[in-house]
Amino acid sequence: MRIAYVAAPWLPVPPPAYGGSEVVIDRLARGVKQAGHEVMLFTTGDSSCPVDRRWTRPDAVPDLIGEVGVELAHVIGAYAAVRDWGADIVHDHTLSGPAYARTVTTMPVVTTNHGPFTEDLTVIYRDAAKSAAIVAISHAATAGNIPVTRIIHHGVDPTQYPMGEGQGGFYLFLGRMCADKGVREAALIALAAGVRLLIAAKMRAPSERAYFETQVKPLLTNKVQFIGEVAGPAKAELLGAAAALLNPICWPEPFGLVMIEALACGTPVLTYPLGSAPEIVDHNKTGFLCQNEAQMVARLGEVSQLDRRTCRRAAQERFSQQRMVDEHLSLYAELLTRAAHRAADVERAVIAEPHRRIMATDFGTSIPPVGRLTSPPNGVGR
Repeated sequence: MRIAYVAAPWLPVPPPAYGGSEVVIDRLARGVKQAGHEVMLFTTGDSSCPVDRRWTRPDAVPDLIGEVGVELAHVIGAYAAVRDWGADIVHDHTLSGPAYARTVTTMPVVTTNHGPFTEDLTVIYRDAAKSAAIVAISHAATAGNIPVTRIIHHGVDPTQYPMGEGQGGFYLFLGRMCADKGVREAALIALAAGVRLLIAAKMRAPSERAYFETQVKPLLTNKVQFIGEVAGPAKAELLGAAAALLNPICWPEPFGLVMIEALACGTPVLTYPLGSAPEIVDHNKTGFLCQNEAQMVARLGEVSQLDRRTCRRAAQERFSQQRMVDEHLSLYAELLTRAAHRAADVERAVIAEPHRRIMATDFGTSIPPVGRLTSPPNGVGR
């Protein structure tokens, strides 16, 4: 297959430090290429993902995130490149791309919602579903009135996250400096338990700096320390040395990449049963799903009883990059088969009625769900 990926222009692929969808796109594009398929990635010129890359904008524009004009100009360039490259299928990770694609191409389009289906996003993806296959990243990140085609959890390459022994003598918060991620709550929990906590967090936006100054900095002590943003091998080393990942999220997170990265390092996760967390953390085996701060304080003393090899195995078996790649390739193949059948139906209709004008409405252009959505496995918080 010839598969084109379209990333948003906000960050390079992969991102130099903290990133979400860009990390996933990089892992997916690399994995699909390694599986023997031809891959083209439309991104920004400062990207380094080792596949065939195209771009119109030389540098990513993180300060312009959400600017409709910026994204649309990027998308127009993307679909021109996709057409010239001769893709069989396009996997679009932008918001405006699927709607624009409907006007310029008939090839199968896949789009992933990397966030929750908010009121506005529900409108966007309901419209996109008329002509594109919708991928959700967890059972928690779905909307009842949107025909989600597949639920595909993110994956991690375990070889990039070596297993650690938790020998560092600290607990770890890793993420973004904001209220949703629960940084303040993590500090309060560590202080109440009297344990050492390292806070490794992205703090670049003005809102993130303001949150740190007012909510987190006053709580810092010789035991609760802010060490800045970490990435790459340093992040994996930090995760492996931590006794546990302290992840008291305060919102229904669609998917927590940091949780599967921690598990890949053999590190248990303490979190709340919100969003996708119950789909990732197996209560009492790979971590604890706590109901409140007091319960999380109590559970901190029990993480040493959890088997780090079980955590590692969960990442390898349930959240591997290979599994993520295989599930996407299965979806692409099925959509291409459907497209071929539709084309054959049109050809047969033309032969049968050569004088009749064949309309697109005769066969439909929507992409119905592929298979049934399964319920999340039984467990705490589900």
